[in-house]
This record gives sequence, C-alpha cells and structure tokens, in this order.
Amino acid sequence: MTKRIHPNLGQAVATEPTEATRSWTSTRSRCHTWRVTIKPLSKTYTEARQAFLEAATTAGARLSEFPHDRSGPNGEELAIDVAEFGPADAESVLLIVSATHGVEGFAGSALQRRWLEEHATERPEGVRLVIVHAFNPYGFAWVRRVNEDNVDLNRNFIDWSNAAPAAPDYMDIADIVVPASWTETEQERTLGLLLEYLNEVGMEKLQATISGGQYEDPKGVFYGGTEPVWSHRWLRQWASDHMSEVKRLGILDLHTGLGENGTAQFIGANGPESEAHQRCCEWFGEVIPMGGENSVSAALSGDWLGGIGDIMPGVEITGVAIEYGTIDTISVMQALRADAWLHGYGDPTGPNSASIQAQVRAAFADDEPHWVEAIWGPFATCVDNAFARLDTTA
Repeated sequence: MTKRIHPNLGQAVATEPTEATRSWTSTRSRCHTWRVTIKPLSKTYTEARQAFLEAATTAGARLSEFPHDRSGPNGEELAIDVAEFGPADAESVLLIVSATHGVEGFAGSALQRRWLEEHATERPEGVRLVIVHAFNPYGFAWVRRVNEDNVDLNRNFIDWSNAAPAAPDYMDIADIVVPASWTETEQERTLGLLLEYLNEVGMEKLQATISGGQYEDPKGVFYGGTEPVWSHRWLRQWASDHMSEVKRLGILDLHTGLGENGTAQFIGANGPESEAHQRCCEWFGEVIPMGGENSVSAALSGDWLGGIGDIMPGVEITGVAIEYGTIDTISVMQALRADAWLHGYGDPTGPNSASIQAQVRAAFADDEPHWVEAIWGPFATCVDNAFARLDTTA
C-alpha cells in the first residue's frame, strides 16, 4: 500500500450562482448564508474523484493518494484520496468519510466537494480536518455497495481473533436471497418466497436477518469476509501513521439507502447509556443507536464506527453515520440481490451489467435536484457543530 502526494491540479471551474439563497445557524451562533448552483451528482467514480481533487486543491488542502491494487470497469486507477487542513499534530480532529459503501459515495462525494468549494475557510485554526474520499473505491467505481471481495466494509470490523458470528437465519434463506439464476421466472419465484417470509416474521426481523451481517456465504449479501479486507487494513495503517497525536476525534460517516426519501437520520454505534452516545446527542441532536427503536438500520456486527475505538484506543471518539433515505426498502433489497447475482453468478461486464448498475445507483443516489439539495443541510450543520465542540479555544 503506497502513498502518493498529488501535484497541483489547477483551479476548479467556477459556476454562476442561482438566486436561491439558503442559511443556517450553528451551535456557535455563526450564521452561514450562501448563493450556490446546486450541482448534479457525478455520473462516475472517476468524475467524482476528479471534482473532489480539484475542489480540495483549490481550497489549499494537503492531498495524499493511496492507490488500490484493482482497477475500475474501464481500467481506471482506483484510490483512497485524503484531503487535510489544519495542524498535522492537532489533538482535535474531525474525520469525514465517503463511500464506506461504494455506490453511496455519489452522494457523499458531492457533500464533501460542496463543503470544500463553499466553506473550506470556515474552520477553527487549532482543529485538524481530514476528509477521506472513497473509503471503498472499488465499490464506488463498479457501482456496488460492497468491495472487490463482495465484502460489506461495515461487517468486516469484527474481532478476527475470534470466530465470526454465525447467521443461521440468513443461511436458511440464502439461496432465495441470491439465487444462482436471475431469469424473470426465478426473480418472481424468489421474491415471492421472500415476501412470504416477510409476512411471517415482519419487516424488522427480515431486515435483521438479511442485513445484520453473515460470514458463511461469499456470494451473498451483507457478507463480512474471512479476514480484514484492503480498506480495513488501510484504515488501521493510516491511523497508526497519521493519528498518533489525536486525543479527541469527531467522525461523520456518510451513507444513503435507508429511510424516507431526502430525510437524514443520525445513527450512533454506541449503546444509549454510554458516554459516547451522550456526547453524540450533545453534538448533533437526536442520535439513534444502531438497531435501536426507530433506527432505519438493523443492529450490525462489524461496522467500522463501532470498531474504530479498538484501532485508536484512548481517544475520545464522537462519531455518527448520517443516513439519507432514497427509495423503499424492498426496492433497495431487490437492487442488492440483482447486484450480488451479477457478480457472484453472472458477468459483471456482460449484457445485464448496465441495467443492474442503473438499478443499484437509483437505490442509493437520487439525481433529482431537490434530493441533492435536501441532503446538504443536515451535513453542513453537523460539520459546523462538530467544529464547535472540537474547538477548545472557543
């Protein structure tokens, strides 16, 4: 795993603002008003990456590149890109991460880029800001939620010194969740069986069974793998190399695909009685524990927000996943089933690939301008609130 420093990429092209003006006020009582053109989501990983790098360079970021050993569908280079601002040895750090679940990076990258273009100067001087673009670059490029090993990164951060958790309920239905054939007849048959299961056990149980994490079916959905994967290993090494001075860490992990269209839910990885959860609520308002009452997410095994404390012991960590809703749960499940079949049993570059990729993208990235605008406010407010809490000079 190598690190390269980006050369200057030049100035990003400016766009004319619209007359629409939005404003919001942070917990520091700083009012931000802007006039902006709402830019569409990028069409590809490469486009998103280039836009991010241009925005970061124009904003004066320190940029580092960590190339992946795989390539994209058209042979393009893949990498985790890291943009940093502020003192490299700061004790207080805000970490903003996109594309933990590859395809969800279309929205996460857009939020990161917009902040860089509009608010990069609005930072406390003593706080270090680290923006990780495309934590899962392979999934981003191939329009998949999972990585090059069909692994969900948020199921991969378990304690690998112990046996992986069993998932007997999932294995009971594994062959209908991702069948070996994806003909119209087989899609109809297996969906019917899943809907029967839904009627029998309810949505909460179905979601927990399918999405909670499983470690036995490498062609299935929400697969956690057999060992730490590339992105997992990168995070451990990068944190060891670059975060040794940190005492207080805020984290925003950007996600899409669960909840009502255009709404945001702040999800915490800690129990509701924990000090970490109480801090999250003080920083960000209503934060719902993962898998708790009213959470759009099931309880998970192996999410990286829950595992970062083991990677950075002794650090006060206050982190949330921001989950933005897109389409209904069944349609999201259908997209993930189709994608798992394509890469497990089909041909990822064959005649079915374009339609299935479009189905997956539609499940996790809404290209409508009103959705793109709706997801901005909660993110921008969280950034500002995190800075306010991390700024010890305030």
